Amino acid sequence: MDLRQLQYFVAVYEQGSISAAARACHVAQPSLSKALQQLEDELQVQLFQRQSRGVTPTEDGERLYGHAGRMLSQMQSLRASFRHSVTRVQFRLGLIRALGVERMSQLLRDFTAGVDGLELHLVEPEDDADARIITPRMLKAGEQFLPIWHDRFVLALPAGHPLALQDHVTLAQMQALALIKRTPCEAWSVFYPELIRQGIQPDIRADIHTIEYALGLVSAGVGCALVPDLESLRERQDVTLRPLSDLNLERTIGMAYPRSQAESSPLQWLQQVCRQTATQAN
Repeated sequence: MDLRQLQYFVAVYEQGSISAAARACHVAQPSLSKALQQLEDELQVQLFQRQSRGVTPTEDGERLYGHAGRMLSQMQSLRASFRHSVTRVQFRLGLIRALGVERMSQLLRDFTAGVDGLELHLVEPEDDADARIITPRMLKAGEQFLPIWHDRFVLALPAGHPLALQDHVTLAQMQALALIKRTPCEAWSVFYPELIRQGIQPDIRADIHTIEYALGLVSAGVGCALVPDLESLRERQDVTLRPLSDLNLERTIGMAYPRSQAESSPLQWLQQVCRQTATQAN
């Protein structure tokens, strides 16, 4: 039994006629009849009742039709999977911490959806990468920078904290204030030295690397934390965000990429996604 015989059998079944099936399969009628006879001999059954105006399937023919249809469909899918196979494209994207899970996830979804066969590897921003989502301070020689987001930093307070009753928080109010340190953080590198310069000594309760862990400690009432003013954080009920009145802390997040690789197709698509994201953010 081979696929050709099954194809001829299915054609006869669906056409109800050997001659019509031969025309549909673009084969001589004697060749098709011979293949059909070989199939019946091998299975030792009669598949059709021959009549003057065509053929009708026997009970065995009905049973074989279901099996044959599935086998031919599977074989067609198998061939198509190789015929339309996509070359895998590896892309290394460096990411700094504290980008905002929701907005970064959306950017990555848009990027991966636009490149067939993309195999995305997320790496540390210091590692070799095809592109990096970073701040301008981290730019390397020969890199181009495309701004995406502009963030302002605010103070995250536990729900019910006395300072949450105010519209803003002053630096002077941070004397002995329970504070969660988060590093690396460019805002902290400006914020903390300014406190020391003014003789303000907060009560550092923890040193955390990610926003998620810092916010977890804030929510638990351990202390306050300096965080970017992200929309997703404003929606939380367990923390309260308040701006600093006498210190403006901001950052710009963007995509850095080597000028020499600017013509790369995945990189061009990532640039387009980043520009669209920046337009929506503004």
